[in-house]
Amino acid sequence: MEVVATAKSQQPTLWSCIREAIRGSHQDFTTGSLNRAILLLAIPMVLEMVLESLFAVVDVFWVGRLGANAVATVGLTESMLTLVFAVAMGLSLSTTAMVARRIGEKDPEGAAVAGVQAIALGLGVSVAIGVPCFLLAPHLLRLMGASTDIVAVGTSYARIALGGSGVVLLLFLNNAIFRGAGDAAIAMRLLWVSNIINLFLDPCLIFGWGPFPRLGVTGAAVATLTGRSIGLAYQFYRLLRGTERIRILRRQIRLNFEVLARLVRVSITGILQFAIAHTSWIGLVRIVSMFGAAALAGYTIAIRVIIFVILPSWGLSNAAATLVGQNLGAKQPERAEASVWRTGFYNMLFLGTIGVLFVLFAEPVVRLFTHDPSVVPLGASCLRILSYGNIGYAYGMVMLQAFNGAGDTVTPTIVNLFGFWFLEIPLAYWLAIKAGLHSNGVFFSIVIAEAAIAVAGILLFRRGRWKLQQI
Repeated sequence: MEVVATAKSQQPTLWSCIREAIRGSHQDFTTGSLNRAILLLAIPMVLEMVLESLFAVVDVFWVGRLGANAVATVGLTESMLTLVFAVAMGLSLSTTAMVARRIGEKDPEGAAVAGVQAIALGLGVSVAIGVPCFLLAPHLLRLMGASTDIVAVGTSYARIALGGSGVVLLLFLNNAIFRGAGDAAIAMRLLWVSNIINLFLDPCLIFGWGPFPRLGVTGAAVATLTGRSIGLAYQFYRLLRGTERIRILRRQIRLNFEVLARLVRVSITGILQFAIAHTSWIGLVRIVSMFGAAALAGYTIAIRVIIFVILPSWGLSNAAATLVGQNLGAKQPERAEASVWRTGFYNMLFLGTIGVLFVLFAEPVVRLFTHDPSVVPLGASCLRILSYGNIGYAYGMVMLQAFNGAGDTVTPTIVNLFGFWFLEIPLAYWLAIKAGLHSNGVFFSIVIAEAAIAVAGILLFRRGRWKLQQI
């Protein structure tokens, strides 16, 4: 009896697991309790994504005080930044998959080499994207349908946000290295640094509080870039200093063309996968912009709120991807599969609950960001309609990230192509223009497309071909 009592007392409590997850876990995620492994990875990843989404929510909270044109500027610029996010996520998922596979094989040196190649690739892509975007910012705004007033207000914001997009890319990429290694708590703490700086600087630079200049909407871009840049510097410091799971040594800071080629091969389809998804959002914004600045501002606010709750779910999905990669590396495909189904269920419970709350309280939520009588009803309608699809989003993102964690970036790319471009965009145009639903037609098309993607992801995952993927 004493032995049983002692064993029970040694079982970790929920609170002890939460503390361990935030502090940083030393557990081998290829062995032991699967629920505990999910918890230890998911908590810091979810908190990381909550903090990342704070960038967007804090910006729109303060910018909303400047009027519809300022909010529309943020919306149009963010829609173009989705292309950068597509590249960042494509590189990140391949990096996470390769680092996780090496860690699962108990090869930390190989994981560090893969991380160096990813950073080198990210630096090159950052320059290639940032310089042209900085120079062409006003033309890009006009291309997106911005009025003369929006271009006048938003050119400086767009230059800084788009020109400094390489910082976003590298921030994503370095955190992908930590996540793949299982150091999710470090990735989380890095974003704490960035967000504290952004939270402080945002209102100071937008409204000119204290000794700071009044920069208007441009101040939001400066604050965000500053916070992210300091976070990026801290990332490099931690990678070079090392953690229990991964450390980049000076002798490893060189190009390894064999590893780089494998990374590029997986990254190309990964980038294409997210580019397909994110460029579809540009198409949606272009359709919404046809109905005026108020519709665009309402859409921007609602999307920022949705991103705020979906990014934590993305954290859960990232946990599933890490578990898939590490367990495939450890030759345990059944454990990898079980982790995905379990994570998908937890994600469904979380997003489903949030969806119900948003359906019931859509208008009060939108009023937190604006009191413009022309914007509030449109934003509330968008938030309510998109929330109907939360369960579909929950399962869809976990399933597609599971493929990515295995190194199979082709399957999610094909699913996204059909779901977003062959279904969502034509349906959005037809519902908004032909069926006369205006901006609501665009919002309904998003829900339908995401549900279709979730069903396709589940069916393809059940076939199990991802278990044979080599990387």
